[in-house]
Amino acid sequence: MRRTPFELAAVATAAVPGLTPMAAASAPDDAADFDSALLLDSEGKRWRVRSPRHPEASARLETEFMILRAFAPAIRAELPFLMPTVAGTVRQGALSTFVYTHLAGATRSIEELSSCSDALAKEIGAALAAVHDLPQSLVNNADLPSYTANEFRQRKLNELDQAATTGKIPPALLRRWEHALEDVALWRFNPCVVHGDLHEDNMLIDGDSVTAVTGWTDLRIGDPADDFAWLVASNEQRFVESVLRHYTEARRDTPDGHLLRRSALLAEFALAQYLVKALAAGHSDMTAEAEAMLKSLADDIEEQNALAAEEAEAAAADIAAAADIAAAELSAADGPAAPAVVMASEAKASEGDSAKPAVSVTAIPEPAGDSANGPASTPEAPSEADNTSTTALQIVESAPLQDAKDH
Repeated sequence: MRRTPFELAAVATAAVPGLTPMAAASAPDDAADFDSALLLDSEGKRWRVRSPRHPEASARLETEFMILRAFAPAIRAELPFLMPTVAGTVRQGALSTFVYTHLAGATRSIEELSSCSDALAKEIGAALAAVHDLPQSLVNNADLPSYTANEFRQRKLNELDQAATTGKIPPALLRRWEHALEDVALWRFNPCVVHGDLHEDNMLIDGDSVTAVTGWTDLRIGDPADDFAWLVASNEQRFVESVLRHYTEARRDTPDGHLLRRSALLAEFALAQYLVKALAAGHSDMTAEAEAMLKSLADDIEEQNALAAEEAEAAAADIAAAADIAAAELSAADGPAAPAVVMASEAKASEGDSAKPAVSVTAIPEPAGDSANGPASTPEAPSEADNTSTTALQIVESAPLQDAKDH
């Protein structure tokens, strides 16, 4: 049962002695896990309340509390954004509700962010770089999860096996993800500190500035692509490329060339994780929603594959036609009738008939993010109708997914 903002305000008074709420409003959050509210007290101060809906969510908040305490003032001072500060907590049964001091700024939808200015894209890139450049000792000293590149890949393979056992993942998606996870070259990256739950609701914006980053429940050492999946899922190439460019400039460690390709895979795979989570919770509506989104993704990929096949067939036909024309012209040029052919061609052109433009053949380019960060690899032709090429891996637009963000 959900708690209303006014119920959360009452809980907050027990967590923070002397707090007198005068107004309350709901706040964006992971709806499946938390009830949240913004409060205004009698002195004009603002507060945020997060109340878990189940024991696992409560454990995540307690982990975040430990993480926030690990950020010493000196570390916080070097960050280009603010972090939450816990003002008080109260335990009710197995669940702990936390009250945080207010942070300036407001959340923006992914649609609003994807059409933002380059100045804000630079701020987002700098914020991501600052998180990924945090000292790994911060995570290790707090006894938080740490994964090597190979351990992270194996973890995803295990999650894929778990998703496959549900019998509800379209076979084309299973093959696509399996082939991507088996491409060892794709998973050669330098592990770094990652936020682990980064998305638009955990980033506060004021004008063209990122004022704060929240939701520090999943801090770990792992794949930086984890923090880019929500960006790639926006399907706005200009926005993603702008953030990546500024991120690359700000980072002390040069990002690998496959960062965005892994991000695309992780954004797609989040739907499978959402399905597994819904089934485990016995939530029929969430399960149906996850199945519908997975089917939509599979249909979109199949449509993309068909379109790519048609374009490739048309390009091959154009090349063959151009070769035939060139051969005919070369043959005619060797005989006495060559001037007549030229004259006829010129006459035809002068009559206004349209002629095919010259056909140029270029290699399929790497995704834009890869070319900016490392050498491109030459893709191999797929051995079946499904597009399982990791070289051309890209996110396919699907229905908005609010609850899949927590993975």
